[in-house]
Amino acid sequence: MFDYLDKALSLQKVGQPFALATVVRAERPTSAKAGAKAIITAGGTLTGWVGGSCAQPTVIREALKALEDGQPRFVRLCPPEKLGLASPDGIIEVALTCISGGTLEVYIEPHLPKPQLIVISHLPIAEALATLGQGLNYAITVMGLDNTPNRFPGADLVLDRLDFPQITLTPQTYIIVATHGNYDEEALGWALNAEAAYVALVSSPKRAEAVLQYLRETGVAEERLARLKYPAGLDIGASTPEEIALSILAEIVQVRRRISEIPTQTLTQTPMPAEAIDPVCGMTVEIATARYVAVHAGQTYYFCSAGCRRSFEKEPEKYLA
Repeated sequence: MFDYLDKALSLQKVGQPFALATVVRAERPTSAKAGAKAIITAGGTLTGWVGGSCAQPTVIREALKALEDGQPRFVRLCPPEKLGLASPDGIIEVALTCISGGTLEVYIEPHLPKPQLIVISHLPIAEALATLGQGLNYAITVMGLDNTPNRFPGADLVLDRLDFPQITLTPQTYIIVATHGNYDEEALGWALNAEAAYVALVSSPKRAEAVLQYLRETGVAEERLARLKYPAGLDIGASTPEEIALSILAEIVQVRRRISEIPTQTLTQTPMPAEAIDPVCGMTVEIATARYVAVHAGQTYYFCSAGCRRSFEKEPEKYLA
């Protein structure tokens, strides 16, 4: 049996976005029943069951849209003659011609991971960053010598030593090094080789140049060094730890919003599934996973089921007309 809670937890642990699709109503005949669930990842992989080959492409397509804009979807798949019978407000209706009169209503809910703020410091600025970051709904990790949980009550993880293997990075990880010369080099040697969205150093430009030169001499590649933002934060004339923390988080918000404007397929390096229309029933078919294919007059056609392919092969001119 598909344990969607285990699947969801495993994706959350590694910071991967996913959508949960739940069948909230099923009108016979349908293969899925009310309560059936599936999880769809950002790469378009569906695990679970919310209907057969006719329903799944639509659910995947709407789930990917939900992951892109962060908004849930209520999808109603029904025979063409029943379109418009339900209240149209907030409902996406799709003609489902593969089943004999059945209707599926599916709620699709996107789950986007919290952005992760990693603060490497034992100084007061770490407390300010953790407090402000918690208010902005970041997952907070603080790492620094002699740090204690009592100093950071809102942090998700507090480490009193440099223990980099304890940290799981996500595509939405933002790292700030603010040790004021205590262990900048060691922390940045790790951070710049990590796949984080943002790495910044709280320091003067002169101190930052000395740190970069040290890292260069120890073999850190120039393209990695170029990822370092210094001084950390936007230039707002900040002077206190709280003001510096505010300027850094403002810069992180700026970086996040710019990343969110990039199309999803660029971020994940997984293209949206290429689709075709079944010429028999009109359903959308994902080309990459299509099981039923026919070639006619040099053209490839894709089908949602063996029945549709068989009908097409018997009378291709009828359906192409």
